Amino acid sequence: MKKVLYFFAAATLFCNVTVYASKVDTINILSVAMNKAYKAAIVFPDAYAKSKANFPVLYLLHGGYGHFNDWLLKTPDKMLVRNLSDQYNIIIVMPEGETFSYYIDSPVDRSSQFETYITGEVIPYIDNNYRTVKSNKGRVITGLSMGGYGALYLSARRPGLFCAAGSMSGALDPNMSTWKLTPEMFNGLTKELVKIFGPETFDPDSYAPYSVVNLADQMKMNGLPLVMDIGVDDFLLEPNRELHRRLVYNHTPHDYSERPGGHTWDFWQNALPYQLLFFNKILKANGVSVQ
Repeated sequence: MKKVLYFFAAATLFCNVTVYASKVDTINILSVAMNKAYKAAIVFPDAYAKSKANFPVLYLLHGGYGHFNDWLLKTPDKMLVRNLSDQYNIIIVMPEGETFSYYIDSPVDRSSQFETYITGEVIPYIDNNYRTVKSNKGRVITGLSMGGYGALYLSARRPGLFCAAGSMSGALDPNMSTWKLTPEMFNGLTKELVKIFGPETFDPDSYAPYSVVNLADQMKMNGLPLVMDIGVDDFLLEPNRELHRRLVYNHTPHDYSERPGGHTWDFWQNALPYQLLFFNKILKANGVSVQ
């Protein structure tokens, strides 16, 4: 009798466990602009192998001092991205952005041209080699910290590539005067920013074109759906609030959230599912989601 009950309990437990079978590939994508190949991680939902459909794509950017596989290695739940790929039947591409590229075409470092790389080399490579929705109707972008900046910056400047964009704890303004930093953090970050933006970056007239906060009117003109969140204990809280205020002032629809938390993987693990839910509604409305 005990054996029967044990078998029944084990079978019940097995039936209640959701088995995800998403596939992860690591590939090299050549950058002609930088004369170098960079790695990218791609998560394919289980449905990709079982269907001939074209799938929407989320470009998921990593933060400063990070690399392309951060979202697979550093979340408390190591299956987070794979599970979300299966849940929403979406391909998730995590390209390399180097430790501190800010995803811009650096005006002072020709070896750091990541706006061109992401928008002009990574996206075409993915569309040419996989079954994707090859239009902005099936393409969304978000990221954390530096990646949040990158997602909003790239989508504001290249709105024809995406149907929606997001940011999690975005480092939205290279003017660090509004960041809550210790002197040691400020000095360390200044050295990194100068390498990309140039030593004149902290002259307001020179850094202003690179501030996502200053792109609020461009965002209104583009009309892309936007989703942003930030922890109330995050050192980047104020620039996020400032962009939110400007978008409210110029009547740009957007989804903005502040929640308990700081600049941590616990916060981003909680944030990403909300953003996928936001994106999925748009992809469904565009008629490109895979059921």
